Amino acid sequence: MDEAIELYTTGYNGAGLHLTKTESSFSYRYTAKGDQDVTLRTSQLNASIRGTVQPEGEYVVAWLTSGRGVMDIGRDELSVGVGQPSMFPTGRRYAFRFDDATQNLVQFSGPYLERLAAERIGAETARLHFNHAELPDPTALRRWRDTIAGVAGSILGNTTGSLLRAEANALAANALLDTFSFDGPRRGVLLLPPSSGRLATAIDYIHANPEQPLTTTGIAEVAGLSLRGLQHAFSRQLGMTPTEYLRGVRLDQVRDELLEAAPTETTVAAVARRWGFSHSGRFSSAYVARFAEYPAETLRR
Repeated sequence: MDEAIELYTTGYNGAGLHLTKTESSFSYRYTAKGDQDVTLRTSQLNASIRGTVQPEGEYVVAWLTSGRGVMDIGRDELSVGVGQPSMFPTGRRYAFRFDDATQNLVQFSGPYLERLAAERIGAETARLHFNHAELPDPTALRRWRDTIAGVAGSILGNTTGSLLRAEANALAANALLDTFSFDGPRRGVLLLPPSSGRLATAIDYIHANPEQPLTTTGIAEVAGLSLRGLQHAFSRQLGMTPTEYLRGVRLDQVRDELLEAAPTETTVAAVARRWGFSHSGRFSSAYVARFAEYPAETLRR
């Protein structure tokens, strides 16, 4: 039990943690797999645990597969039921209690999630404050679950540093930001309109490096633009975001490979994964929208 207390104290900046046996035997199991940006974890604790925590430098969403729990006791208290994804309270220490709980968690590095939140609107990075007591829309939750199920294989697999891993992480992070209510970065004023030459630099950089795990922040730096300036340039002159443009370039690469290959040489899934498309359903929809045919049809030709 002392080992379990040490694990949760260290891992979640815990204080005053106390364990109580609920049955004759005690056990715990904790697993984690991922990289420095996103990890999938499972915590199984055959006991009652209470105390306070304040995770630092990361954002955590979790759901029970068994047991019960309460977060933020005495404040914005939230009873956690089986299968109900909830954000850990952010920005402060909070009290909790869990009883015989098995919990799945997705943990995001703070700087990583904050950068993606800023890139979405072309703003400077800022701390995110999630409203853990506000339950997400059921439709959004279904999309969240579908996304996590679709990218889990890439996050759990041995693809560290690959384009596929980076895109799987980004899908999970954006699904989180689409699902759970938060306060974050605010779009600033665009002081100077971007030149077409800088937009061209950004486009050339994308076309030269589509196989790399590019970020909007990195593209903006290469082009000599702010995030807001880059977003504005793509929106005004191309009618899309930098991320949408990059996705289109990668879809073109997929199509080229499928046209050059035979069905006996490769599969649609293998080519799609090579270009960072970890969610087969979303990839297929995007491909049809761009080329008006299914990728399997392209490969058969």
